[in-house]
Amino acid sequence: MTSPVGLHRVVEPAGVLPQAAWRLDASPEIAANEVRIRVERLNLDAASFRQLWEKHRGDGDAVRAEVLEIVSTRGKMQNPVTGSGGMLIGTVEEAGRRSPLGLKPGERVATLVSLTLTPLVITDGLARWDGRSEQVPCDGYAILFARSIAAVLPADEDPQLSLAVLDVCGAPALTARVVSRYVTDRAREGDARPVTVAVIGGAGKSGSLSLAAARRAGAARTVGVVPVESERDALAAAGLADAVALADARDPVAVSTAVTTALGVPADVTVVCVDVPGCEHGAILGTADGGTVIFFSMATSFAGAALGAEGLAADVTMLVGNGYVPGHAELALGLLRGEPGVRRLFTSRLAAD
Repeated sequence: MTSPVGLHRVVEPAGVLPQAAWRLDASPEIAANEVRIRVERLNLDAASFRQLWEKHRGDGDAVRAEVLEIVSTRGKMQNPVTGSGGMLIGTVEEAGRRSPLGLKPGERVATLVSLTLTPLVITDGLARWDGRSEQVPCDGYAILFARSIAAVLPADEDPQLSLAVLDVCGAPALTARVVSRYVTDRAREGDARPVTVAVIGGAGKSGSLSLAAARRAGAARTVGVVPVESERDALAAAGLADAVALADARDPVAVSTAVTTALGVPADVTVVCVDVPGCEHGAILGTADGGTVIFFSMATSFAGAALGAEGLAADVTMLVGNGYVPGHAELALGLLRGEPGVRRLFTSRLAAD
């Protein structure tokens, strides 16, 4: 029987969902409710790429070789250390007659589900990729299930730019939802306090979008926390935050001091968008009692976050950004189109890569 969540593609171990599986069946023949995509580019998750880059000490050939090994061994792209993958863009080759995704052959799409659960085959040996950037030009194919998600790429945008934005589109959507609830609840209760937001890693892809989304959702004051002066200058020039603070996200006291100094109070909502481990406690310490911390980084230790909040006697709600919020693709692309600072940061990042 063909499963809408892809259980029939699980090779080992039996009985788990595709994301938890060690290996998937990536054969090209599709079931009636599946779609096959001709892949043209992968976008590796930032935490995954950083781990591979640091493991191989900046040796692009070694990074490329390991990605090929992972995909050929596992039938999907799932970093065995970070557990994360990324997403892809490509063209619909074939859509099963019972697929509910509404995709048609010839449409250029971005998958909005992780590569960690997407059956994938690479056929060109990644010959056009030097292993030195998160975006991976390639040839191959991928399979989408009935419960997968994909977005047709806008014809008026550079596909690489769209891929970079859609890769992190869950972050601004959830940020907007949480901030909007704070604004609405305070207005209903007659609470005149402004809603404050801190984004750790504010100059990155998910961070810059989250700052823009927070402002649009009604945040009265925002701060972006970045680790180096070049990112501070870039984020300040983009104009996406009311303040930009310099602090190492792994230093809890430095982060808390930077946030409270910039905002005048701890943040009501703190969004963690960095791709290095050890950033949980600073986010918690810089958040007000009764506030919310949203973790979007796949480098987050959720046990460390839970135990850290307990140890700090911090009354905060902690959310895991799961990458999906209804309407997330449209919201993120709308921010790209409507916020020049977002576009500037994304295009400069792509140019650097």
